[in-house]
Amino acid sequence: MCDQTFLVNVFGSCDKCFKQRALRPVFKKSQQLNYCSTCAEIMATDGLHENETLASLKSEAESLKGKLEEERAKLHDVELHQVAERVEALGQFVMKTRRTLKGHGNKVLCMDWCKDKRRIVSSSQDGKVIVWDSFTTNKEHAVTMPCTWVMACAYAPSGCAIACGGLDNKCSVYPLTFDKNENMAAKKKSVAMHTNYLSACSFTNSDMQILTASGDGTCALWDVESGQLLQSFHGHAADVLCLDLAPSETGNTFVSGGCDKKAMVWDMRSGQCVQAFETHESDVNSVRYYPSGDAFASGSDDATCRLYDLRADREVAIYSKESIIFGASSVDFSLSGRLLFAGYNDYTINVWDVLKGSRVSILFGHENRVSTLRVSPDGTAFCSGSWDHTLRVWA
Repeated sequence: MCDQTFLVNVFGSCDKCFKQRALRPVFKKSQQLNYCSTCAEIMATDGLHENETLASLKSEAESLKGKLEEERAKLHDVELHQVAERVEALGQFVMKTRRTLKGHGNKVLCMDWCKDKRRIVSSSQDGKVIVWDSFTTNKEHAVTMPCTWVMACAYAPSGCAIACGGLDNKCSVYPLTFDKNENMAAKKKSVAMHTNYLSACSFTNSDMQILTASGDGTCALWDVESGQLLQSFHGHAADVLCLDLAPSETGNTFVSGGCDKKAMVWDMRSGQCVQAFETHESDVNSVRYYPSGDAFASGSDDATCRLYDLRADREVAIYSKESIIFGASSVDFSLSGRLLFAGYNDYTINVWDVLKGSRVSILFGHENRVSTLRVSPDGTAFCSGSWDHTLRVWA
């Protein structure tokens, strides 16, 4: 999402020619080196055979990509909405704002639910991270970060810690206690360090590991206790904006989306990209796994949401209307997987029938773009955050 993209130029000594130049990160056998643009180009041409050029290799890659799409198309015999024609249509759909959480002094950028189905953590452009009781709307904890634009926050599975980060390029973990007067900043632990802004973070199935995505084009898995980098994931050609972990029963994979219009599925153990989808026409702002783990949805600045089936290895549905011209910033599934909630930059939340591809409801209430949206762990409600400085709980 272009509003959250920040370019950072690093100047220093090139690791190859040792001259003081503008540097760019280059990864060689998973090791990060800082090269100037001249040395980076020389490295890219190392190992080329006679009569081979980068242009010819790019052409060959595009040709192979085209053949792959042709093979995928041969298996594309029916659309999802055609299969779902016999499925009974959804009945009357009513959802309202049940709680409004006010307290941030600027745009709400991210939020996450605690596993207890009650508490919510949110982060904002005002540099604050707030833990809320969604039943009473009370603030239970508040942390002021050393930077503005706190673009990522997450609740630990145990509910005993939160993680957050943004323009400080770090992911920091804060333990939560019952003592509301305790200085949380004193117990802060810096876990992850990227070379550009932190765009998303998520704990794995325990409090001991955390997954991060960054504007430096990478994702990374970290050990919370030691701060050690366990695995890095390189493959996106631009800022990574979002990530989501597969449901625990489906194995060690996660999906990420970025400014290169790609959604990529990664194996956490090997660090390799196992599937990639490039059908969006603009930045992929949000990705979310289907509850079964066999598919995932994405929301993009191209004003569409899309559903990708991992077993069929292709896009199976597009959720869009001609009247929707603003980007989708955040998506999430209902607990059953039948509904897809999507927050848009036109201040609305659209609810889609996943099987039939039709819109079943539009929710109004926010007074600026909807930036984040998550369904509660028990599926009885969902919470949205907006640039209007508020969060709303819908049910």
